[in-house]
Amino acid sequence: MGVIDPTSPVPKYQQLREILVALIDAAELPVDAPIPSERELGQEYGLSRMTVRQAVEQLVSEGRLRRVPGRGTFVARPKIDMPLRLVSFTADMLARGLRPGARDLRRSTVPAGAHLARIFDVRAGTGIHVIERLRTADGEPMAIERAHILASLAPDLLDRPLADRSLYGVLETGYGIAFEAGEQTIEAGLADAADAELLDIAHGSAVLLLERHSFADGVCAEVTMSTYRADRYHLYTALENPRRGRPSAR
Repeated sequence: MGVIDPTSPVPKYQQLREILVALIDAAELPVDAPIPSERELGQEYGLSRMTVRQAVEQLVSEGRLRRVPGRGTFVARPKIDMPLRLVSFTADMLARGLRPGARDLRRSTVPAGAHLARIFDVRAGTGIHVIERLRTADGEPMAIERAHILASLAPDLLDRPLADRSLYGVLETGYGIAFEAGEQTIEAGLADAADAELLDIAHGSAVLLLERHSFADGVCAEVTMSTYRADRYHLYTALENPRRGRPSAR
């Protein structure tokens, strides 16, 4: 599928990238399939190995391909849209046809420091449940969630089983806490050694750092700091020009 046009102003490595993207989109190179070697691609399209390597490296950086040391380069799973709405990880994965999972990493009740006390609008020292879990989709590590819940709202929460369950679901059915609003910030970051091992990525890999404040009955009841794999997510939102009104219906 596709040929390299030597007369085109588009660089040859970019032309090869477009050819490989078309093969991936058409599933001629399916997910987890190995791509041809640099030598094979060079022979098929009449390109130098350096040109082929440039195209492949670009696709790796975009998250369309992944390198496995000692094995080769493979087609990566498509990225998932980062949900820009108040929805649990479990509900989001189920809506995508993926099997959500959760593995407990740590549970404890700690006194709120100045930062959390200010967000929760409580006194410093107020009890806060901390629940840290590794979230998976179809068994693949996707994110580390560090949820902070006001202990007074869910006193025995740490005693409840949460493996492979939605924390939002447990809070709603067990304590009547239904979140109706929230705030979320997203920043770029680099995975430290501990998070990288849990997420099955290289130390120093790009990650997305999320901080979410969720409100129930006008009260901040949850603060969650999450670390998401940047190679599995991208951000999408629709844009409108506020200076242009929508055409009126006639």
